[in-house]
Amino acid sequence: MNYRNAQAPSAGVMIRPHHFSVNPETAADNAFQRPAAHADASSVAAQARAEFDAAVARLTAEGVRIHVFEDVGGQGTPDSVFPNNWFSTHHGGLVAIYPMYSPSRRRERRADVIDMLKTTYRVQEVVDFSGLEHDDLFLEGTGAMVLDHLERLAYVSSSHRADPIVLERFCTMFGYEPMAFATADADGRPIYHTNVIMSIATEYALVCLDVITDPRRRDEIAARLADSGRTVIPISREQVSEFAGNALEMTGTHHRVLALSDRAAAALTRAQVATIERSATLLPLHVPTIERAGGSVRCMIAGIHLTAR
Repeated sequence: MNYRNAQAPSAGVMIRPHHFSVNPETAADNAFQRPAAHADASSVAAQARAEFDAAVARLTAEGVRIHVFEDVGGQGTPDSVFPNNWFSTHHGGLVAIYPMYSPSRRRERRADVIDMLKTTYRVQEVVDFSGLEHDDLFLEGTGAMVLDHLERLAYVSSSHRADPIVLERFCTMFGYEPMAFATADADGRPIYHTNVIMSIATEYALVCLDVITDPRRRDEIAARLADSGRTVIPISREQVSEFAGNALEMTGTHHRVLALSDRAAAALTRAQVATIERSATLLPLHVPTIERAGGSVRCMIAGIHLTAR
């Protein structure tokens, strides 16, 4: 593992959707979902697949290694294009598998992805938390947690998708300090996933501090990010609604790139872009159909923080 790139992985797993749709099971607490009115299901799925293919092509052109797996739809997994929620990888050869809130999302877990990781990278241990679903305890991976791999901190917006018991178990086993905080959207509801309000890169961090309800905790989060040596880039609630927080820095052949949607990139101010581009090149990807399901580019990529064999 090149620890200079510890926060920005050079590889990732992405799942190519064949029967993509907006999942009604997750609509109750995901305010970012936008079902298309009167849309033909096969047309929507085809549009999502085309967006996915274009995104993979652009990432690959930058030198990012993408392992693509096909989801032909036999398991009834409309959200399979968002694999970062069910597994994560970590330095030292560790892999975590997570308990998911929605029954359809539990079916996204697949052995062939884990087998690929074992054969292509150095995997020492796979820790499976998914059995905690039977106790109604959930922790939806790097959607629920935004991880600072350098400072070993797990930032978490408190919700039923991020149970404190599972969070404590994960942090104890994987060596992170939990930093949980309460949030509220414009309607007073908790933000369903932390990775729509925060992205931690190598030299900067995008974060919507305004949604953190406790002023003291808000100041503490900002201070911890700044103490890590990163430039804190505050984003607004309006920018969050455009998925500006749902970004992932990755390492390409010649430079780091910040993968995000074109919608998210358009929402950033010139000053914010200038700060980012001192460290990484923006890589806007066109995924409007996929974004209707309530997630964006960061959700589409499960970063690989493992050493290649």
